[in-house]
Amino acid sequence: MNTKYETIDDYIASQSVNCIEILQKIRHTIKNVVPDAKEVISYQMPAFYYFGNLVYFAAFKNHIGFYALPSGNDKFQKELKNYKTGKGSIQFPLDKPIPYDLIIKIVEFRVIENIEKSKTKK
Repeated sequence: MNTKYETIDDYIASQSVNCIEILQKIRHTIKNVVPDAKEVISYQMPAFYYFGNLVYFAAFKNHIGFYALPSGNDKFQKELKNYKTGKGSIQFPLDKPIPYDLIIKIVEFRVIENIEKSKTKK
């Protein structure tokens, strides 16, 4: 299916019932950390932009993908040891509780990182 999403609402509404609540909670968790972040669709996934790309997330059959770029994964290696990870990806299995507190920490880290990077570009 080659659906083109225009908004995060469109993306979430198109997902399975068991994922919608989780995706909404992830979205609200990120917005609570950084209310001024811009919601966008990037690579056909929900994403947040704040002084640059912040984080992305997406629903899959058996997990939620969370993308904090390589730096987010590197910083939280110890906390992520029980999850499947890639260079910049984390898989949160749907059959286990989603670690919203960890998502908060990662987003807070990425906000600081993006702000610091923006200062060096000026």
